[in-house]
Amino acid sequence: MAAQQRLADLRQSWQSSHALLAIPVALILVITVADINSPADVHLGPALVIAPAITASFAGPRLTGVIGVLAVAAQVIIGVFHGGLTTTSHVVQIATLTVLSVLVVFFCAVRERRSRQLAQVRSVAEAAQHVLLWPLPDRIGPLQVACLYLAAEDEAQIGGDLYAATRTEHGARLMIGDVRGKGLPAIGEAALLLGAFREAAHQHTTLPALAAGLEQSVARYLADFEPEEEAGERFATTLLLEIPDEDPITRLTSCGHPPPLLLRPGEAVTVLVHPAPPLGVGHTGPQDYTLDVFSFEPGDTLLLYTDGVIEARDPAGEFYPFTERAAQWTDASPETLLHHIRRDLLAHAGGRLDDDAALIAIRRTTTPHPRRRHGRLIHGGGFRHGSTTSQ
Repeated sequence: MAAQQRLADLRQSWQSSHALLAIPVALILVITVADINSPADVHLGPALVIAPAITASFAGPRLTGVIGVLAVAAQVIIGVFHGGLTTTSHVVQIATLTVLSVLVVFFCAVRERRSRQLAQVRSVAEAAQHVLLWPLPDRIGPLQVACLYLAAEDEAQIGGDLYAATRTEHGARLMIGDVRGKGLPAIGEAALLLGAFREAAHQHTTLPALAAGLEQSVARYLADFEPEEEAGERFATTLLLEIPDEDPITRLTSCGHPPPLLLRPGEAVTVLVHPAPPLGVGHTGPQDYTLDVFSFEPGDTLLLYTDGVIEARDPAGEFYPFTERAAQWTDASPETLLHHIRRDLLAHAGGRLDDDAALIAIRRTTTPHPRRRHGRLIHGGGFRHGSTTSQ
């Protein structure tokens, strides 16, 4: 499907380029006719260089060269009708136009070569994106899932924001995180954290134990690769969730990450959590991490996000009102919800974000068997929940 789409794009581009060729050809004809019919002391021939220059903006070096040849031929015709080709003026004009056309073709070839290199780099980056940040499945058991990644850098495909999900025996475990920093070091740390989660999510029975395992992985990585001048400044915020298939609850452990939003018809509330420090700052045991439990009923939607969403500013410097905006679309499916947020967020930020942003929307779609309720909605937009510290 992707190959067919690329072929269609190339075919459309080829057709558009050939359609646009009418413009420089028409210019050559108009300038030639006007110069031939103008007084002897009026010279419009030098304007012919406009034709290959325009062609270079939408066509490759071959078509640009063809237009350049046509422009030089038109200059020769003008010379024949205006005193002959042996006059110094026409010889200089023909030579100058030839040189300028060659230069335009040369720079067009250089630009096309760089465009091919950039396309190859984009292809590699896109492949790295899929290897590093696997797309989340649309369904995980009774959960309907959608994800969104918005890169701050132009043409960027990967960065320090990350997310992952895995199916366990009795439910699903998910992670969303944000690695401090940018560039290759941030990508390397994000890759390590994703790989560690995918492996450790099936080895630890509790989220605090999972967080401790991820902390050890990050600590080993930093010990080997963290530059001395950045000692203590490299860390990652993460949010770990466990959603059972049968119980209408969600278990959560936060490592310095923004709390999720819980969407119910007509309202969006921030889940109250007890965050531990981010990964990479020295916590080593499960006892350092808190397990929060809150209600997650059929029809509810959990919205996970990174700080690139809530820290997006408009031209006046105002932060994006994430909770208020999300409350407008509580009845939407996860995919539609993220579509609305993406459009609204970019409109608020003027079309460009200052930081990468990642979001995950999770909706419980089937009624679990009621066993116990761990939380209830309280006044003020939060949840009163049982918090336990794993021993």
